[in-house]
Formats: sequence, structure tokens, C-alpha cells
Amino acid sequence: MSDEKEKMEVISSPISTADVDHLAERVFQECINILGGLRRLTYYRNLTWLPSLAEAAYAVVLKGELFKTNREIAKELGISEQTVKNILQADEKEVERFIMGEVEKVDEHKAGGIAKLAYKRVKKEKGIFIKEEELDVLGIAWALIVLVRLKGADFPLDREELKTRLKGTTIKGVPAEEIIEKMKFPVKSPAEVLRQIRELTK
Repeated sequence: MSDEKEKMEVISSPISTADVDHLAERVFQECINILGGLRRLTYYRNLTWLPSLAEAAYAVVLKGELFKTNREIAKELGISEQTVKNILQADEKEVERFIMGEVEKVDEHKAGGIAKLAYKRVKKEKGIFIKEEELDVLGIAWALIVLVRLKGADFPLDREELKTRLKGTTIKGVPAEEIIEKMKFPVKSPAEVLRQIRELTK
């Protein structure tokens, strides 16, 4: 009886929206760790799939923590129900074998598998949320913010378009606009944006 009561209490007290954001960020960071770390990824020529990885992290957390339906997740993230289904049905064991080699392309199936694997690892750490300040220390928060802002962008991007997308953001304590002024344009991919920002903020 006590077990049933405890389950009811858990279901009736879902985590807050802020906690979902923090957990999704933590899962995204673990995805990057699984793939070899942010430093390694920024050297790949094509990282256009990274926004998909961020979406997958959110989809897995929304399903696992708030028990949202595929339709609700699709509406919240601005993606199709089929994409959500692909993410949530992905096989993380297959992905584990895939990432043993060099990562070149990740579709929603692989992104979903990586995110599910990362989510399980984070939950094993007792669900401890890493706040944004701590993510900054790890060197990952700024990358997540940039990738989210770049979602749907048509590359190559010019300076003004990137300024518009990153307006109001701060990267490693520096306003994004100041960093963008020092960048070379046009930028051909999200990978190039991350690489230039990383090099300019060392």
C-alpha cells in the first residue's frame, strides 16, 4: 500500500519546466560526451545534425519525465509526430556500436538512440540537474544555446543573419555580437559557427 501511495505522489508531482530544461541540457551534454566531447565534434566538417540531437534530448526528457504524448512533444518542439516517433523508437544499443567508429551523419533514429542512452546514464546519476553556470564551466551551455538559435537556418549565413539569431545571448561572458564581429563570413555550417566561436573565446 505504501508503494502505491508513493507512486501516486510521484505521478502527481511532475518536475517543473525549469527542471525539464536543465535535465534536457544535461542529457544533451552527455550526448556530446558519448560522441567524444565538444572539442572533438567541432573539428568535423559537417555537424548539421547537432540541432537534431538537441531536439532528441528534449523529446526523450519530455516523454520520460512528463509522460507527454508524441503529438504533444511534436507540438512543443515544432517537429513532426513521425520524427518524435523515430526518436523514441530508436535503439540505443545499435547506436553504441555505430559511435565506435567516426561519426559523419546522424539522422533522427541515431540522434534518438544517443539521447536515450544519455538519458539513462544521467538517470543513473540519480537525476542530479546541472545548472547553466555549471554547464558553462564544462564548456557546453553556449554550444546548446547557439544550436537552438540556429535551428531552421539556411546556410551559408551572413554576419547580419547570425547577429539576429544570436541577439541578446552571451557566450563565455562575452556578448555574442562582439564575437560575431570578429568572425569570418559567410559561415557554411553549424560546425563552422561553433568552431569559430570556440577559437575566438579561448
